[in-house]
Amino acid sequence: MIPQETVVEIRRLFYGEHFPVGTIAATLGVHHETVERAIGNAEFHGPRPAERASVTAPFREFLAGTLRQYPRLRATRLYEMVRQRGYAGSVVQLRRAVRELRPVAPEAFLKLRKFPGEEAQVDWAHFGTVMVGRAERRLSCFVLTLSFSRALYLEFFFDQHLESFLAGHVNALTDLGGVPRTFLTDNLASAVLERAGAHVRFNPRYSELCAHYHAAPRPCAVGRGSEKGRVERAIQYVRHGFFAARPFTTLEDFNRQALLWRNEVAHARPWPADDRITVAEAFAQERSALLPLPAHPFETTRLVPAARSKTIYVRFDLNDYSIPPEAVGRPLTLAVTSTSVRVLSGAEEIARHPRCWDRHAVVEVAAHKDALLREKRKALGSTGSGRLSACVPKAEVFLSAAVKRGASPGVETRRLLALLRDYGAEALAWAVEEALSRGTPRAASVHFLLEARRRSRRFRTAPPLDLRSRPELDQMHVTPHALETYDGLADSED
Repeated sequence: MIPQETVVEIRRLFYGEHFPVGTIAATLGVHHETVERAIGNAEFHGPRPAERASVTAPFREFLAGTLRQYPRLRATRLYEMVRQRGYAGSVVQLRRAVRELRPVAPEAFLKLRKFPGEEAQVDWAHFGTVMVGRAERRLSCFVLTLSFSRALYLEFFFDQHLESFLAGHVNALTDLGGVPRTFLTDNLASAVLERAGAHVRFNPRYSELCAHYHAAPRPCAVGRGSEKGRVERAIQYVRHGFFAARPFTTLEDFNRQALLWRNEVAHARPWPADDRITVAEAFAQERSALLPLPAHPFETTRLVPAARSKTIYVRFDLNDYSIPPEAVGRPLTLAVTSTSVRVLSGAEEIARHPRCWDRHAVVEVAAHKDALLREKRKALGSTGSGRLSACVPKAEVFLSAAVKRGASPGVETRRLLALLRDYGAEALAWAVEEALSRGTPRAASVHFLLEARRRSRRFRTAPPLDLRSRPELDQMHVTPHALETYDGLADSED
């Protein structure tokens, strides 16, 4: 708005002095549209456009009456109702009309006051996804806030399973050093299995945790997330105060940074109920009102039956974990936490691995694989090809190259076994490697190399006596004679 005196001066300059609009605007330091509005001449504004009839106008009375009866009815449902009554517009136009007609009455709340140690509010928060190797994992944060002091505990997980929900409670209570009398949660499946009005059926495992810590579970009313506004505000504080623009490295390092931020920043902020003290000081007052921790923490391990396999690996979450060879084929159970995977045979632990969050990874203990290789070598020694592979490391490579050149694998194997018998494992292994390096992977080439080596060293290897054709000679017993007899013959004069 411009002063009335400026309007009078604009009209005098325009009608009395016949100044152009631009000159008046420059003289008085106002916008030209302001000058046009002050003059009020129709030539500056043009004819007023005729009002178009709204496509929702014939249905506004019906919409207003329906919304008075059902104030929370969605626009999509109203759209289906008016379409049956002849509405031809779009759902976007209908949403605009519903936004104007819906009775909006702001809800009033009482200020929530809690006693020290009375209540903790608990919730999950989703923080997008992160890449762990080849796997895309959903990053979630477990947040527990004490309603009196606003002290909080936060821990990040790669899932929202029941075991992670329970582990978050156990770790939070251990960190805070006490137990509140009530856990206020949302109606998530980890806490509430079924609800009919005021009747609630809690998850048995969550009930066991609450009984273990002598606390009472209490879910919010359905659709009333405002009842746990303190943990909701804490989640927003974590989202904007800690998570924003912070690079993710590993889950362990991220949780370490989260607790460091909690101690140095979140607990150092002024206490909302009295800004003369900090949240940490208010928590120090509340700590004595918390229930004491039990002697042992609640067990939160996830037990999963392992599928039987013929290999020394069991699969969990698309990763393979090794087991001892003697456990193959037995019924096994996996005890899984966010940091470890233990393999149980009955009550006995037979293997333990760090939890892998990648995909299609192999996590193994070297002793498991070595034990299997020792057994396989014993089995291989009972066959000719097995003996050859055990004595000559590159025998398989040699035979594969020979087959590619058209040789018979059976004939080549028999010839190499004969050379192994005649020349020994060390010499044959050398000759096989030499033949491969020269590009002549044939048993004849190996024989030639062995003979050349023997001649160059000027010794002849005595082949072992083969008695397979005369088995009766193998049992022959010859009584040895004393060699002094021959000495006596040599000393005689004859």
